[in-house]
Order: sequence, then C-alpha cells, then structure tokens
Amino acid sequence: MAAHSFDQSNITWRTLDWLDHIAFFVYKVDEENRIVDVVFKFAANQRVMLHRHHCPYVTLVMQGELRFYRPNGELKEIRPTGSFVSGPAHGEPHEEGGGDQDAIVFFSNRNIDDALYEFLDDQGNTTQVLGIADFKAQLEAQIADGTAAKVAGRPA
Repeated sequence: MAAHSFDQSNITWRTLDWLDHIAFFVYKVDEENRIVDVVFKFAANQRVMLHRHHCPYVTLVMQGELRFYRPNGELKEIRPTGSFVSGPAHGEPHEEGGGDQDAIVFFSNRNIDDALYEFLDDQGNTTQVLGIADFKAQLEAQIADGTAAKVAGRPA
C-alpha cells in the first residue's frame, strides 16, 4: 500500500534548539480548561529523546506511523495512520519517532496541572520540562508572525 502524505503546506513548523527530530505547531492553548492542542511532526527513522507525559492526552496519527521505544531501546508499539489513542498521565518514559516517513500526529493534552512533558537523560534525570506557559508562548509567537492565521478557521 502506498504511503499517503498529509497536506502540511499551510503549517509553519516550529522547533526547539535542544530537542532533535521533532517539529510542532500549536493550535490552541486553553488555560481555563487546561488543554493544549498541538500537532507534532516526528522525523522519519529518528527518535525524540526520552520523556514522559505529565497529563492525560489523546492522539490521532494523521500521516505515517508513530513508533514507541522503551528506555532500553526496545520497540514497544507502532501506531499506524488513523490510530486514535487516549493515554494516561505519568506513563512509562519512552522515546518515539516516525517510521519510514515523517509521522504527523495531533495531540490534545488535557487536565494539565502545569507540565505537559518531562525530558530525561539516560540515567532518568530530568533535563527539561515543557509546561502550558511554554506552549502559550509558542502560540503567541505564531500569532505575532502571522503563521497562525494561515490555518485559522471560524466556528460554524
């Protein structure tokens, strides 16, 4: 079966200098309801550094497949295009990345206390934490530079 590509022509991907093999676009930060909606692009045949999720989330794989690896590097799971998963807060630390093509995955992070993601070194020590304020700052930057307007719609 041929791989199909998600049309990402209106998305201006953002990256963080310290976080390799992933790009993102923030769609919404709802501080009152403690929700952050974001799309991630995981590089093909690469892995994003070890991390854990600090809030419940739902994901929808829109392109490619999302691969999960245990801290020891063992492949844990492959989620194909179309997979919808509800995940718990504080699950097992893992690495994840794309398969043979970039994986594009919608994440809706819910019931956020503060932290969404905690990044870990090889010994399991915290190296970085991304919280709701970090995603709000990214969204504000997208609004300021006009990239958010390219994908803005209006409620029906």
